[in-house]
Amino acid sequence: MTEPVVLASRTVRSTTTLVVASAATFLALVVFTSTLSTMPATAAALGAGPEGQAWILSSMSIGLGVALLPAGAVADDLGRRRALVLGAVVLAVASVLCAVAPTTAVLVAGRILAGIGAAALVAASLGLIGHAFPAGTPDAPRASGIWGASLGAGIAVGPLLATSTEQLAGWTAEYWVEAVLAVLLGVAARLGVEESRAERPRPLDLPGVALLAVGIALLLTGLVEARTGIFRPAPIGLVVGGLVVLVGWLVVERRRDAPMIDPALFGSPRFLAMMLAALATGMGIISTTSVLLSVAERGLRTSALTAAVMLLAWSVTSVVTSLLARRLPASVSGRLQMSVSLLVVAVGQALLLGAGPDSSVWRFVPGLFVAGVASGVLNAAFGREAVASVPPGRAAMGSGANNTARYVGSAIGTTVVAVITTRPGLPPGPAGLLGGFDDAVLVAGAFSVLGAIAVFACRPRGGASGKADSNHGQGSARRDPGPSQAAVP
Repeated sequence: MTEPVVLASRTVRSTTTLVVASAATFLALVVFTSTLSTMPATAAALGAGPEGQAWILSSMSIGLGVALLPAGAVADDLGRRRALVLGAVVLAVASVLCAVAPTTAVLVAGRILAGIGAAALVAASLGLIGHAFPAGTPDAPRASGIWGASLGAGIAVGPLLATSTEQLAGWTAEYWVEAVLAVLLGVAARLGVEESRAERPRPLDLPGVALLAVGIALLLTGLVEARTGIFRPAPIGLVVGGLVVLVGWLVVERRRDAPMIDPALFGSPRFLAMMLAALATGMGIISTTSVLLSVAERGLRTSALTAAVMLLAWSVTSVVTSLLARRLPASVSGRLQMSVSLLVVAVGQALLLGAGPDSSVWRFVPGLFVAGVASGVLNAAFGREAVASVPPGRAAMGSGANNTARYVGSAIGTTVVAVITTRPGLPPGPAGLLGGFDDAVLVAGAFSVLGAIAVFACRPRGGASGKADSNHGQGSARRDPGPSQAAVP
């Protein structure tokens, strides 16, 4: 086979991988956001009260938070395509379970399972892209931009899909559509994507996986319980227990020869900056927009479809800027991109303040647009930094770590924003709800600003250490072994 033909074949394979991997992330975000806009109909059908609704909204975050980092480590070691296909199967089963759920408890269980499947999709997808488009190569920025755009596209389509299918066939229709899409994704990945894995697979860190899963599950469960009473013994005990288990996880990981994630990575300014930016994104703009849909419906008396269209000012704008982010000068580091973007997000959040009962829902559009511009740059930077800040061959683990921070941050932030927005003592009716939302946005905006400061403070160390840290990220520019070495028979 001549060299041009070989190059063309590689290009086709890489492009197919990028399309399938981006579609996987897109679907994961569609499933994550779709329930936000159909909550009133879902709650009415299942008889879910405030606590049940809080569990429905947060259950997928628990599945994602528990499974993202383990899924990334498993994908790198056992095969990224295999992990993606398995994630699609789990997501399809979970969607069917949600569609036929007779009670709130069954729907919550289905959403948790969907989070586990989505975790495999997100972690494996960025690992596949990191293998096909290694950091430091000319096409890597374009690939990370497209992957980042798939995040915004999924957020944009999820609420629209849910509201449109609900009008046609009821609240369960979205889950049947998602099940079909998951099956099609799994087939496309199995037939069109080459297998890849780390050059030196490591033994599965079962103690690390178990402790991390239990710790995050306890922490997020406590946060969900806090929405119905933050100072009750149950949420306090769950949160404290989760933190204790996570400390134990760190201790165990430091003593393992092959840990799921090397604790020494947190000493790398580049890796730490990525994690802090992801945490601040979840606690800031994601939590703000998660509650905004409900506030627009209840406080401004707008329809679910109109609220979903309004949110496009943020999500679609982020898609466009993710695609354009590759044109930023190479001299602008990922750390600087993330810190400045978080500050711009805070400006967008500030523009959301001041709505009254007589305001139009469209008054939120300028703030959402500003935040969307910055969110797109953030998403593209996450795609790049998640690969470049970890050792060679560990791209899926880097993706899992990044997204774990983002969804744990989202769970924390959404709990804080929801509790402040609906806290006792506010005036009754829309005026009190909108006033509470203003207070909550101030807190969420502070999360964005503090995140920007923390990320900017993660300067590379000078001298030999700084050079080593810089080279640490560039190590991912080396390809994983070729298909002849890495493919699964």
